[in-house]
Amino acid sequence: MKHTTFHKAFKLNNNSFDDIDDLLLYALHFSPEIHHFLEDWFSEKEYVVVKTSGSTGVPKLIQEKKIALLCLPIKYIAGKMMLVRALTLGWHLDVVNASSNPLNTLSRKYDFTAMVPLQLENSIDKLHFIKKLIVGGGLVSNNLQEKLQSLTTEIFGTYGMTETITHIAVKKLNRFSSLSPSGIKSIFRKEDISSTNAGNNGFYQTLPNTTIYRDERNCLVIENLKVSNEVVFTNDVVALVSDTQFQWLGRFDNVINSGGIKLHPESIEDKLSKIIVQRFFVAGMPDEKLGEKLILI
Repeated sequence: MKHTTFHKAFKLNNNSFDDIDDLLLYALHFSPEIHHFLEDWFSEKEYVVVKTSGSTGVPKLIQEKKIALLCLPIKYIAGKMMLVRALTLGWHLDVVNASSNPLNTLSRKYDFTAMVPLQLENSIDKLHFIKKLIVGGGLVSNNLQEKLQSLTTEIFGTYGMTETITHIAVKKLNRFSSLSPSGIKSIFRKEDISSTNAGNNGFYQTLPNTTIYRDERNCLVIENLKVSNEVVFTNDVVALVSDTQFQWLGRFDNVINSGGIKLHPESIEDKLSKIIVQRFFVAGMPDEKLGEKLILI
């Protein structure tokens, strides 16, 4: 469907625009990638082509006339979605280079931004300039999450993929309400729960219009007609807490079958990260008796 207008309060790098042509002309000289996306957005095309990334408590609604920061590559869906949010809700959007340290030279305060974990890690000292932040595109380590607990910024982890256009679930990464690990464990089957994540409310809450269930592999299946016309079958092994909540356990394609016991490297690494400070990972190696044996590198 063609978009013939944008919110009258929308600003890009503090510039207002009279019409679409005015906006496209500015974008052409400012950023070819932004210009290309906006051309698609306002064209007669029924779809916008996006580049896949290679993987298959809900925040309050952000009101209009907010100041937001775009620090993600516009060629990927997460960067495009920041533009869409701003155009639709009338945000004032500032754009900076998609670097690993996006807040390094900034001194202005923002209501909202989105980052990947590396950007978040490198921005800890300046996150007081951000009111709300979503992080996606990778796992937030236990070490990084611990650094977030004393910050005033509200930070949410997101779950989504290119196939769902945007995230379909979120979880709080800091400023939790108190809930004991034992209380959370009782919600799960013992073999499903990761005790490390449990202490931090380590499950996702789905967004509206989203239905979730597990397939025969215990992998997450997503139905949301507002973001995808097809059911999305993922390779993410999950534990279901309720019809709207789940905990991510690991990737099905990474499972290690050791003597008939299925081991999830991500969950094991999550627990080991509490006691191993240097870089490490676990993997499966061929073994005559077990089929695969677990090793630590």
